[in-house]
Amino acid sequence: MGKAMSLMVGVDDYSSESDAIIIPSALDFVSQDEMLTPLGRLDKYAASENIFNRQMVARSLLDTLKEVSDDERDCIAVLERVSRLADDSEPTVRAELMEQVPHIAMFCQENRPSIPYAFSKYLLPIVVRYLADQNNQVRKTSQAALLVLLEQELIERYDVETKVCPVLVELTAPDSNDDVKTEAVAIMCKMASMVGKDITERLILPRFCEMCCDCRMFHVRKVCAANFGDICSVVGQQATEEMLLPRFFQLCVDNVWGVRKACAECFMAVSCATSQEVRRTKLSTLFINLISDPSRWVRQAAFQSLGPFISTFANPSNSGQFFKEEECKNTEDQNLSEENSNERMVDTEEIPTHDVQSQTELLLDEDEDEEDVTDSAEILKNDKEESNSSLADFPAEAFLHCTLSPESCKEIARVNEQCFDCHSIAELPTPALSSIENALSEQELYNSFHFWRTPLPKIDVDLELQEAAKILDSATQKIKQKVVASTSSNITMATRKELEEMIENLEPHMDDPDVKAQVEVLSAALRASSLDPQEEVATGMGQSVDCQSELNIKDQLNCQLIQNSAVPLINDAVEDIVESALRYIHHDSDLSTNSSFSPEEEKKSKIQDVVPQALLDQYLSMTDPSRAQTVDTEIAKHCAYSLPGVALTLGRQNWHCLKDTYETLASDMQWKVRRTLAFSIHELAVILGDQLTAGDLVPVFNGFLKDLDEVRIGVLKHLHDFLKLLHPDKRREYLYQLQEFLVTDNSRNWRFRAELAEQLILLLDLYSARDIYDYLRPIALSLCADKVSSVRWISYKLVSEMVKKLYNDPTSTFVVDLMNELVERFCRCPKWSGRQTFVFICQTIIEDDSLPMDMFAEHLLPHLLHLASDRVPNVRVLLAKTLRQTLLEKEYFLMCVNSHQEAVEQTIVALQMDNDNDVKYFASIHPASTKMADDAMSTASSTY
Repeated sequence: MGKAMSLMVGVDDYSSESDAIIIPSALDFVSQDEMLTPLGRLDKYAASENIFNRQMVARSLLDTLKEVSDDERDCIAVLERVSRLADDSEPTVRAELMEQVPHIAMFCQENRPSIPYAFSKYLLPIVVRYLADQNNQVRKTSQAALLVLLEQELIERYDVETKVCPVLVELTAPDSNDDVKTEAVAIMCKMASMVGKDITERLILPRFCEMCCDCRMFHVRKVCAANFGDICSVVGQQATEEMLLPRFFQLCVDNVWGVRKACAECFMAVSCATSQEVRRTKLSTLFINLISDPSRWVRQAAFQSLGPFISTFANPSNSGQFFKEEECKNTEDQNLSEENSNERMVDTEEIPTHDVQSQTELLLDEDEDEEDVTDSAEILKNDKEESNSSLADFPAEAFLHCTLSPESCKEIARVNEQCFDCHSIAELPTPALSSIENALSEQELYNSFHFWRTPLPKIDVDLELQEAAKILDSATQKIKQKVVASTSSNITMATRKELEEMIENLEPHMDDPDVKAQVEVLSAALRASSLDPQEEVATGMGQSVDCQSELNIKDQLNCQLIQNSAVPLINDAVEDIVESALRYIHHDSDLSTNSSFSPEEEKKSKIQDVVPQALLDQYLSMTDPSRAQTVDTEIAKHCAYSLPGVALTLGRQNWHCLKDTYETLASDMQWKVRRTLAFSIHELAVILGDQLTAGDLVPVFNGFLKDLDEVRIGVLKHLHDFLKLLHPDKRREYLYQLQEFLVTDNSRNWRFRAELAEQLILLLDLYSARDIYDYLRPIALSLCADKVSSVRWISYKLVSEMVKKLYNDPTSTFVVDLMNELVERFCRCPKWSGRQTFVFICQTIIEDDSLPMDMFAEHLLPHLLHLASDRVPNVRVLLAKTLRQTLLEKEYFLMCVNSHQEAVEQTIVALQMDNDNDVKYFASIHPASTKMADDAMSTASSTY
């Protein structure tokens, strides 16, 4: 108490110098620190007992290094202090120090190249030692620092091999601490991609394989499983298949579900590092086990990885695509002509393969099987020319070749066996038929026999059969007996019964044109399968009359051989007709008629050979409502997200496998699923090509246009990308719907309108001047008057580009009409905001050079200068900026003297005498002034 009183007396009695007490202030301490050298201050606070002081030392190490960077010895001294500070007993000080190590290392690397050993000698040992620190925070910080140092390539390769990797291997020893071991394995996996394949295979891979089999710690196995894909991508295919895959198989059947879940999540990365054979034979089976795992979390992760895993089966030669038919037809036709000149009689499977190439624009391998090629050809069922081929002509014309010589008969027999178009061959003149090999052309390789089209024409062969039966003689009767024995129908009664049931089920819906066409197809198939064998033979006998008049007995025997070989071919054709009818009904009927098909037939339509069928079946089942209950409520969203990748893998020839699934997703109740599809529909259109896009994607696209704003924005963001893929006629239909994008669920959703303006700029290249003026112009002018300035700014650019587009069309006067409308709608607008918009539009047109300056001066400049007398200062300020910063910079007003230049100068003089100080300023200052350039950036401040 007495001390306090004496203090107070000393302060109050300040007139007496003898009694005054001087109290030291904080500034005195600061002055004392300023008197110390950087190293002195470092030593002072590093020895402090206060933890915060030592933390401050660690935090200021980099600044201290920068202060003494000119002296190499002082730098070394600072680094030695760092080594001593690393032994601090306080974990927070060590953690703070470790956070500064990457920055110090980078400084040493950049500024002290003369001491390259500084980091290796002083800093790296600290980082490695802290990896085994007892404090968790220190370990985490050191691990992060190590990864940063490796990523920045601040650690020499020699140090990685001799100092880093041995320590990590030691930390993963069986007797190591569990937490340290788990963290060390994680660091080894993460650093593998940074140190490269060689070090990983020699120093990391052996211990990683051991850790995958750690029986005591499932945490270690889980870390290994989570990073398995990274290790596989580093070591390559050989090491993956020889050393890693056996461990991966063990992890996939681990008794801990968390390990299996981690395997499912990295399955795609592992698959990318293996061969196609291993992927198909081993990994696919393993993945099916994960999809059917007892744990829901494992199944959930597996289904999320299913689409990415399927994408690893993509064949580059199959996924390289042309969008339109014309782009590759010439190339394919040239290839066909070369192959036909070298080898006339090609294998049965090769013929449809090359044919489908020219029709579907896909670069398919020659070894694709006939079933997939036939499926891929179904996308061309709109080809009307091929659909006009008549089934009725086929059996009769098959016997016309009796008029040929024996050699020609044998040749034709081989042609029949290879399923060439007999109709095309029969119409050739007799001299050409004598050398049928040379007569085959590219068009004949494509025929309705293999590539059946719908709807099929009616088959009426009764009259022809009756006429043929009247002229049979004894010789033909003998042949008939032989042929009848070989014409037993290959079409089973069960198939005919199935056709009859389907026709019966469809008859109540005959009012629908589609259903009527389907009934005609089934009726034709049923009729063809029910032909009486004797009537079929009679058809052939009717054509054998010419044999009696032109051929000798030997030739007649040859005729007999032709008949015996041709009739089974007819029965094969009937089988193909039935199969084609079934495929047609399955793919082209609506949902109500699909219910009449058995599950086996629907399953058959999904068959392909690009990926294992079991994987595709599981992917298609992701839209099953039961999956949402038993696996994941968002499983449909994952299916939609990966669908473009799966479609690219399967190729457009297998789109029929995904079509139903895509339509199901497009009508899903969750808007997030539809939104995902909307954002990717333009990519899917590129994959499928123009024909499938027009048939299957356009209806879905139209549905998205009328959906919620959350879905519509996905379509809108890629509107140009999708519309440019459509036929011009189809593309014009969307001009009427663009106006609907101005209406949103929430009027405050201004980003929707801004995106519309961005897309309209791109759409200008897709439409004619007439369409732009009639349909896009009203939308653009409406956006120019939007309430949000960001929308208006983009709209000014849109109008400028529109003016340029219309000007470049020499046959129209739309550009003049548009400029007149701009004047009428904005320049003479009663609201000042509209008049300001006119100035902005003129400014943008000048900056973009959308018009020649003489044309601008004639149509827009007079109205622009008239705004100098506007009553609102904001309009005059913007006008002054535009004239000074934009207009007067153009060569038209700098190089030549004209009446327009004089008018501009008079307007600027008038603005310089304006009552408003801002108008005076912007009209007076020179455009090249720095201040003026800065003010130009604040043009938006003049907006309302």
